Amino acid sequence: MKLLILSLTICIAATLLYLANPLKPYLTTLILSTPLLSTLFNSTVTVSHTNIFSLPFTPPSFFAPANMSTPRKISTSFLATSQSEGAGASVRRSIGTPKLRQLSPFLMLDHFTIHPGAGFPDHPHRGQETITYLLSGAVDHEDFAGNAGTIHAGDLQFMTAGRGIMHAEMPNQGFSDNVGMQLWVDLPAKLKSCEPRYRDLRAKEIPTVTADGGKVTLKVISGRSQGTDSVQELAYTPVWIFDIEIAPGGKIQQELPTGWNAFAYTLEGETVFGEGKDAQSVGRWHNTVFEREGDYIRAAVAEDAAEKSRFVLVAGLPLDQKVVQYGPFVLNSQEEVYQAMMDYQTHSNGFERGRDWESKIGKSMVH
Repeated sequence: MKLLILSLTICIAATLLYLANPLKPYLTTLILSTPLLSTLFNSTVTVSHTNIFSLPFTPPSFFAPANMSTPRKISTSFLATSQSEGAGASVRRSIGTPKLRQLSPFLMLDHFTIHPGAGFPDHPHRGQETITYLLSGAVDHEDFAGNAGTIHAGDLQFMTAGRGIMHAEMPNQGFSDNVGMQLWVDLPAKLKSCEPRYRDLRAKEIPTVTADGGKVTLKVISGRSQGTDSVQELAYTPVWIFDIEIAPGGKIQQELPTGWNAFAYTLEGETVFGEGKDAQSVGRWHNTVFEREGDYIRAAVAEDAAEKSRFVLVAGLPLDQKVVQYGPFVLNSQEEVYQAMMDYQTHSNGFERGRDWESKIGKSMVH
C-alpha cells in the first residue's frame, strides 16, 4: 500500500512538472516509453509531428518486429534524367521534378557530378536542412559564419539552414571528378527560425554491418539495421539513411518506421524490390518510391546477375504542413517566402552577415 501511494505521489508530481515545464517535447518521448507514466498522461499528452522541438531519432511507435510481416509495395519508379545545375555542375534530379514534386519531408534529391571549375558558388538558404553524401572525390564548403571544411568520399555533411545561411560548395582542386548525393529535407514550421548549424559525419564514424552470409553490406548512416544504431542527433527532422550493396544471389529485408515515407535511389546494377507478384527489377539512376503501408522493404539481386547492386535507402517522418518553396527558400506561406527574399536582399533577420561577404572557395571558379 505504501509503495502504491509513493508511486502515485511521484506520478502526480511528474504531471505537475510536465505541465509547467518548457521542455515538454523532451519529456514526451520519456513519458511515452515509461508504461506507468504513459498511462497517467494518456489524456494530457498530445504528440504532433510538427510541435516537437527535438524530434525523436526513433519514434515511440516504432518497434522492430521479430518477424516482419508486411512488405512495402512500390508506389512508383522512374529514371532521374541529367540536367545542368549551379555553375557548370551536372545533376540527376528525382525528387523536386514534375514526376515527384515532393515526398514529405523530402523536397529535393540530386545525384550530382562536379568537375573542376564548376560547382555551387555563394548562395542562400532558409527553412530547410541539406544532407550531402559524397561518393567520390572531395568537396569544400564555406559559409558567412566562418565555418569551412572539406568532406571526402564516404563522408556526409548535415546542414541546417534555419533562419538563414549563405554558403558555397565547390570541388576540391585535388580531384578531377566529385560525385555525390544531396537531399533537401523540410524543417518543422517551429524550427524554420532556428539558428543555422553544421554537422560533418566522417566515413569512419558510420557503422557497417553484413547480412545474408556476407552477400549484403550495409552502411548505417542514420537509423537502425541488423541491431546496430547509427550516430544520433544528425538532423532535426528524423531521417533514416542506408547505403546498401548486394552481391548476386543476395537479399535483405530492412525494417522501416511505420507511416514514414521511403524511397531507394539505385546507384549501380539491377535491384529487385518487393516480393512475389509485386516484385520489380530496377536499374541504376532510378528512384523507387514505396507505399507507406508495411513494416519493411525487401531488396534482392538475381543469382545470375553480372554485377552487384548498390542503392541508397532513405526514410523520413512526414510533416503535416504546407510547403511553399521559391528556389532555396522553403517556408509555409507566400508571405514568408516574400519576407525571406526581402531579408536576403536587405541583409536582415538572419542574413546580416551576408553583407559584402564572398567565399574564398567561390573565387576559385574558372570563368
